[in-house]
Order: sequence, then C-alpha cells, then structure tokens
Amino acid sequence: MTPDEFRALGYKIIDWIAEYRETVEPRRVMSHETPGAVRAKLPASPPVDPEPFERILADLESIVLPGITHWSHPSFFAYFPSNTSLSAVLGDLLASGLGVQCMSWQTSPAGTELEEAMMDWLRQMLGLPDAFRGAIQDTSSNATFVAMLCARERASGDARLGGGLQSIEAPLTVYTSDQAHSSVEKAVLLAGIGQEQFRSIETDGRYAMRVDALRARLEEDVRAGKKPCAIVATVGTTATTASDPLRPIAELAREYGAWLHVDAAMAGIAMIAPECREHWAGIDEVDSIAVDPHKWLGTGMHLSAYYVRDASYLTRVMSTQPHYLRTAADDKVTNFRDWGISLGRRFRALKLWCLLREQGTSGLVARIRRDLANAKWLEAEVRKTEGWEVVAPVPFQTVCVRHVPRHLGGMRDEDALNAHNLAWADRINDGGKAYLTSTVVAGRRIVRVSVGAEATELSHVKKLWELMQETAGS
Repeated sequence: MTPDEFRALGYKIIDWIAEYRETVEPRRVMSHETPGAVRAKLPASPPVDPEPFERILADLESIVLPGITHWSHPSFFAYFPSNTSLSAVLGDLLASGLGVQCMSWQTSPAGTELEEAMMDWLRQMLGLPDAFRGAIQDTSSNATFVAMLCARERASGDARLGGGLQSIEAPLTVYTSDQAHSSVEKAVLLAGIGQEQFRSIETDGRYAMRVDALRARLEEDVRAGKKPCAIVATVGTTATTASDPLRPIAELAREYGAWLHVDAAMAGIAMIAPECREHWAGIDEVDSIAVDPHKWLGTGMHLSAYYVRDASYLTRVMSTQPHYLRTAADDKVTNFRDWGISLGRRFRALKLWCLLREQGTSGLVARIRRDLANAKWLEAEVRKTEGWEVVAPVPFQTVCVRHVPRHLGGMRDEDALNAHNLAWADRINDGGKAYLTSTVVAGRRIVRVSVGAEATELSHVKKLWELMQETAGS
C-alpha cells in the first residue's frame, strides 16, 4: 500500500468510525450471533492473492459488525464502562502510524518520557502522593500479577536468585476479600504461591473486607508457621463496587510485613473527582495500586496504570540486562521493560496524552460526576418503587438491584426469586434495547446496572428504568 492509497483509505475509515459512532444508538446493544456464526463466514484458508481494501471494509460490515457487542452504545449498562473516546482513537492511530517500540529509553526516548509524564499527570489527577511512580501495564490483571511477584520476592528474601520457592521453609500466604476479582487468585496461582495458601476473607453487610476476620486469619497462619506475603484490597469490587477499609488493612500489612496491593481497576478513576477520595482513605500507605484508564476514563484497551511506592524494588525483581539491550544511557533513564513482564511495549502513552489534552481534567471530571449523578438518580427511583430492592450501597456508578414481585416476596422463595431476576435481565438483553449483566452475591441473584458509557445521558437511564419495570412486571 502506497502512502497515497493509505491516505485515501484512511479518510474512508475515519468517516466510517465517525458514522458508526453517530448511528450506534439504533443498533441492538448485544450481539445475537450464535457460536461459530462469524467463523463460518470466513474462508478456511488465507488469501493467496492481494484483495482490494474496499472488499475488506465491505466484509467488516457484513461479517464483523453483526458479531460486535456495542460497548460504545448509550444503553450499554453491562460489566463496566470500557470507553474509547474519539481523541484516544486518534492517539491509537498515531501510535500505530509511528510504529515505535517503547521497551527502553533508547528505542524511542519520547515513548519513555511521555509515559513518565502521563503517569505523573494521572497520579496528580487521582490525588496520589508524590512518592508513587507509575508505568503502563496492559490490564489490572497483569498489574496484580506483577504485584504478587514483587510481594513473593520481598517475603522470600529474593528466593528467585537461589532455589526459588522450594528453598524457603515457611509457606507464603496471600489474603483478599471474598468479593475480590478472580484475577487475584489467578495471580497467586501463577506466582507459584499455591491454592492452599490463598485466603478468601469474609466481608461485612456492605461487602467490604472484615478487618477482624483478616486479623484472625493472619494470627492463625503465623501460629501455624506460615509467612504472610501479600494482602490485596479492593476499591470498587466487581459485583457491587464495594471498597475495603484501606487504613486499618494497611496497619495490619505493616504489622505482619505483608505487601499491600490495591485493585482499583474501574472505581479508581472516580478519584479524579476529589469528593470521591474518601473511598480510598489510606491509599498513601499501600505498596502498589492498579487503576484502569481504559475503563471509565476513556483511553480504550489496553492501558492500565500501575503505581508503586518503591520503584527500585519493582525494577530489581523485573529487570534483566542482556548485553544486546544495554545502552550508555541506562544509568540516567527509565527503561520500562524492567517495570513489568513484557519486553516489547507499544506507545500507549500517546493515546492518554491525546485524551487528557483534548478533554482536560475539567471535562473528564464533569463526565464522571454526570455518571455518578445518573446512578444516584436510578438508585433513588428503585428505592421508592414497590417491589424493587437496591441490594448494595451505590458509592460509584453501579446500581445493584433485584425485583421482588408480591407473589414471590411473601414466600421469600430465593430460588424462584433468583430465576425470576435472571429471566427478566435475559429478556432485556435478548430484546436488544439495552444490555445488563447479573451475578450472584451471598446466594442472591442480582442485576447490575453499570452507568458510564461515554454516550450515556440521564435520558438513557430513564428509558432503561422504564424497560426494567415493564419487563420484570410482565
């Protein structure tokens, strides 16, 4: 493809994206393709001869789009917001166009230094202390894994340099709440700590980790000859967006010498609004934090911000220095290849730079406050409507609800109530006008309404509420 051909096609693709965003609202939110349907439309073998790009665009419309669930749809209320603002789309395009490799400072100085600056801008926006330094990871799952590796090495006295975990006498233990994301347990397993040493701590009526239960388990393990390695607290759990009490947990982490990591993947973004920071009081006392700008902020995947209090410990665990990567600048610069698992690194800071400059902190804070207000509106409507329950606090943008019709509510038949709430949520999703997700918390089926798609206004939340009442009541 020549630059002239690229220029002409590029204009078409930008127009296509703009038109898609303008026309996404009338589309069905959730894809209704059956398993294997998209694959069946694709040739079994790669093309031998070149094809015109116009044919690729035509197949994008006929093959790919029917299999897309529209996360940019204003009636997308499932999972979590995963916004890609158009300024971030352009930043992604620029990064692809430049095609640089950001594994070290020398491979692209601007890649490293822009990332340093963007992580510091975001740190200031989140209200984090000056001591924290950040690097871009692909997801919070990967950031949690990096945190577990650092915790493992600190607790084991850098066992990786000798016989590994097999050489240490006291088994390492890791603690998190029973509402934590599944990636925490996965990270513990991948770090070689083992399922038997993973502790799931009970939560209270607000679904936050019980500090008394954590202390009791720590004391029990120490008496049994085990060594506390890490505690993972959550700000904004997956099911209900509950927040664990960081300050008392940090006190226990210090007392028992455990690494304290905070998973604030989605809800951490709310902290750009200063009034939300009460939810992570004590964040200044933790060892590491993961926040995902690719969710509620709008950078698009993959851009997770991982902050550490002591970057030297992180680089000591992650760094490798083969001769072919060494440069004369290494002792003066940051090499982000030593801040995570991957050696190869895309120029992801560019899309964060474009987003922050095009939106400004004022624009981004205004959008977060809009979503918080819309969630509060829905919470108030549900609470005052007979037959409906809000089943968890609403600290951020997710409202957890349950419909309890009179004929089931009197009997409190939990199995029937669970089936009923799953059924009406499924009917909404099958209808295509909105998309919700459900989960089970404390044995009860609940429906999560996650407000936060960039295009979602109060009018869309009101339409959803009408649809929920109509569907659940039918």
